[in-house]
Amino acid sequence: MTARIVLLVTSPRLPAGLLTSAAWDAVRAAPVLTGAESELTRAVRTAGAEVRVVTDGATQALLDAAEAHGGAVWLAGPAGDEALARELGLRLARQPGLAELELMYGSWDPPGARLLDAVEVMDRLASPGGDPWKRAQTHRSLAGFLIEECYEAYDAISADDTDALREELGDVLLQVLLHARLAEDLPEGESWTVDDVAGTLVDKMVRRNPHVFSGEQAGSIEEIEANWERIKRAEKTRDSVLDGVALSQPALALAAKILDRAGRVGLAVPPPLAQSQVDPEARLGASLLATVAAARQAGIDPEAALRRAALAYADAVRAAERATGDQPT
Repeated sequence: MTARIVLLVTSPRLPAGLLTSAAWDAVRAAPVLTGAESELTRAVRTAGAEVRVVTDGATQALLDAAEAHGGAVWLAGPAGDEALARELGLRLARQPGLAELELMYGSWDPPGARLLDAVEVMDRLASPGGDPWKRAQTHRSLAGFLIEECYEAYDAISADDTDALREELGDVLLQVLLHARLAEDLPEGESWTVDDVAGTLVDKMVRRNPHVFSGEQAGSIEEIEANWERIKRAEKTRDSVLDGVALSQPALALAAKILDRAGRVGLAVPPPLAQSQVDPEARLGASLLATVAAARQAGIDPEAALRRAALAYADAVRAAERATGDQPT
């Protein structure tokens, strides 16, 4: 009977003892070898199996163990030990009678597992001995970076560049993780963690989507949106429909949001007339607000419309520069 060598690969992001039943059967049935001590080796020993650490000559050690016992298991490290797998595979390709090689997954990364890596990396960067720049930041000093990264993600969406969007969303996530890590160092009673951020988000998503999580009947998209707003109003005690509107957003988007909020509750408050204003700036502002209101009535996003026109104008400027050779110095 041909000996069996099992390369057992596990997720380093899950508890060490959380293995499949097939993996536990494998480590209990044959000698177990590995390249270094780890939480996994301790968990396997606690379960009654013997584990031998091999720092040199792992391929031959596995072949010897498999020959002597009819099989052997290699506990792969966090990176998967691809070099060993390649060396062992080439050896068995040349001498197929020595053993059969099997790759076994004892555990898998769950969706979102790399977020744990991101949290760990950020913790190291923002802890003593990490990156001095990150440790010197505050929520206020980082505020502009958060806005900038969101705009870069918006640009990727506008360009239909999904590869760029993936990267830009990573930069947005970096800002979230850094803010959360800095908040851990706030005074007692004020501090919070990235788990608090995620926990608050999960609770909110579950509460505001009862048609998914509580068995309520799902209606139309409009009914779902109305239910979301009703639940949101019940959660937050607000004096005005405008409470919660981000006042620091660009003025055009701010105007559209205010008009939208007023329209949701049926408030017919007409915008000011441009000709009634006393100074040129106020007249221009009232005229722009009226334009935003007209765009809303027509179902047009005024921010997107102006952005489209501005970018088209920028292309025209560049074309004119090329035609005249009038390049900036």
